[in-house]
Amino acid sequence: MKRLSGWLFAPMPVARVAVLRWLVFAFVIIDVLLLHTSGWYHGYADPVWYEPLVMGKVLHLPAASVLLVQGLKWGCVLAALAAMTGRAPRLLGWAVAVGWIWYQYVAFSYGKVDHDRADFVVALALLPTVGLAHLSDRRRSEAAGFALRAVQMAAVATYFLSAWAKLRFGGVEWVNSATMVRAVVRRGTPWAEWLLEVPWTLHAAQWGLMIAEITAPVIFLLSERWRRRAVAGWFVFHAMTYAAITIAFWPHLVMMLAFLPLEEYADRLRARWGRSRAGRWWVERKVGGVSSGAELPEASTPVSHRAAGAG
Repeated sequence: MKRLSGWLFAPMPVARVAVLRWLVFAFVIIDVLLLHTSGWYHGYADPVWYEPLVMGKVLHLPAASVLLVQGLKWGCVLAALAAMTGRAPRLLGWAVAVGWIWYQYVAFSYGKVDHDRADFVVALALLPTVGLAHLSDRRRSEAAGFALRAVQMAAVATYFLSAWAKLRFGGVEWVNSATMVRAVVRRGTPWAEWLLEVPWTLHAAQWGLMIAEITAPVIFLLSERWRRRAVAGWFVFHAMTYAAITIAFWPHLVMMLAFLPLEEYADRLRARWGRSRAGRWWVERKVGGVSSGAELPEASTPVSHRAAGAG
């Protein structure tokens, strides 16, 4: 139990949580306004079509109305914009979580439930528990470690449980079925339609997908370098899937970023911005705003990559 607890609560950079939270809130805005917008028109649906899910039955949530869905939609956007500032992280973070989850509930209470959003719920619920977190924060904390680890486990479970569902309902024969062929016939793009002329490729793809999904938990045993490569491999897979049949698991892709050293990438972007012409202009403008009677800060000595907190 001590080893398990040490793994679950291993201290991780607080700055990584800050970056991931910013990306999560940015995605909420994009998702509500551009990607998953079906919730808004359910407000016009006859309540007779409303079929409460488990959450709705437990919490006695009402059928959608125009006022409700519009309030949830724009409430999500405003709360996410406010949360991206980093202020009141728990209050604003959980406000975004309640609004987005309820908005998704409205969308799914009149049809199918998309399984690619489960890990995103975990992120919305747990990332606010870390509290204040800034990009320049070099602390490590167990709270950050647990939140990131939970998101990682939820992301991996999405793959593993997908494979389990295939075996549970389709049996071992699923890998030899025509599922991929049917998907390409129904919604294939010109990039994938030629595969119908070479059916063994789709057959092999099913085997590859099953093996990749069922072995997804192995990512926790990999070194940092190979973990990054594994995440890159999953992103390539999802890019190929979207190019072939226009299916993308957008919120899940955001959650896979929890495996990466996001704070390092943020440091590199800020350093590159500082060296750019626009970045130098911005710094000069800020320095020029200092009153003539005030002392300008001395030029700081460049620090090493490790000292900058990128390690």
